[in-house]
Amino acid sequence: MAELRKEEMLSLCEKAVRTAERSGASEVEAYICQILRTSVGIERGQIVKTITHVDQGLGVRATYNKAIGFAYTNLLTEKTVEEAASKAFSSAKASQPDPYWRSFTTRKCFANVQKTFDKKILELSSEELVGLATRMLQTATEKDKRVFVVDGEVEASYAAKALFNSYDVSNYDKGTFISCGLAAVAREANYVTPVCFEFDAKRTLDIDPEWVGSETARLTASALKAEPIPSKTYTVVFTQLAMQLLLSYTLVNAVKADYVQREQSALKGKIGEKVASENVSIYDDGILEGGFRTWGFDDEGVDRRKTVVIEKGVLKNFLYDNYTAGKDEVESTGNAYRGGNAPYVETPSIEATNFQFTPGNKSTDELISEIDSGLIVYFLQGAHSSNPVSGEFSVVAVPSWKIEKGEIKNAVKGAMLSGTVFDVLRNVSALANNQRQVGALVAPWISVENVKVIGK
Repeated sequence: MAELRKEEMLSLCEKAVRTAERSGASEVEAYICQILRTSVGIERGQIVKTITHVDQGLGVRATYNKAIGFAYTNLLTEKTVEEAASKAFSSAKASQPDPYWRSFTTRKCFANVQKTFDKKILELSSEELVGLATRMLQTATEKDKRVFVVDGEVEASYAAKALFNSYDVSNYDKGTFISCGLAAVAREANYVTPVCFEFDAKRTLDIDPEWVGSETARLTASALKAEPIPSKTYTVVFTQLAMQLLLSYTLVNAVKADYVQREQSALKGKIGEKVASENVSIYDDGILEGGFRTWGFDDEGVDRRKTVVIEKGVLKNFLYDNYTAGKDEVESTGNAYRGGNAPYVETPSIEATNFQFTPGNKSTDELISEIDSGLIVYFLQGAHSSNPVSGEFSVVAVPSWKIEKGEIKNAVKGAMLSGTVFDVLRNVSALANNQRQVGALVAPWISVENVKVIGK
């Protein structure tokens, strides 16, 4: 599939808008995207497959007397675009009015983003991706013979999107992404470690597959000879991957305006109140340089921006899309998102962009050296079962390692952590300076006091 040009995408969007308007729609929004993705899969220590995924399509939202209709097509011809626009209008006419509907965005987008597109990623061949996967795999297997790679992937992708609406809001952006990751176990005598995982990902072509292979092997081998740990409260250092899993199902939902408006957030009514340690400042930064979720505009055409969520422990803002902003009579924060493998088939919902903790000034060694008795946690099992309303969680910290008198010691068997995410935030005592992005989260290692740990 050839890369669609900006002019082609915006022209198809405008055709959809004008078609629905001629049918009688009050206002119309058309969104188009194109995705090109190639991945190389690793299974049981072998490169087993290369998959190329290509997709493109257009979604149309139309309103009629405050009722909203939606339709989409994955065939981009003038005829199919016009048909989708007509179906969206027909759907609006058949739907019930929404008294909270305000309008599609009328604001022009002037956001400028950096380091989100690299033509070299778009031009990578399958053979070059296999080469990256081979280097990563060989580094892991050569570093420690006790390590066995169970799964892995190298993936390169390109996406372009455009939006046009009845208010002549006209936006286009494109971006690239490349990642490589490995999951492995280690075996010694009759003991097999839990699965350990490491990855590298960038918007530009500067990933390090050798580092991923080496670090996966190091982590996995160090998880051998795990020992039980007594049940009590500990200081816990959450690495980025562990914290991302914990927050994705708790805090991130709690600051979304739709959860607040449905009274499914413990933070409802707490703007201006202290909800975390003074060490905690969090920004949702949709224009972060090179951020995984950085785009010039959100999926309703609103310009992305940097929103203060928590500042020195005080709750400052929630995250809004255009609809929820209308209900609260505020501006959208640019957090409308259409997800999945085919975003054009979705209507927007609220999601965090680059959910960024302000880092501290301590190295990781300094952070660990200050802990007399604690745990460092790399992954959490069961985070998806956390309560998004109360923030309660009960998770297994696997893999994790004991911290004793300022040093990381042996791996720990099946320690369970429990509490609420709000207690975690209130008990943040220090943050390191090793900021890194995992999913939406951009954070350093975070040290938390008084976490309840249930040992085996």
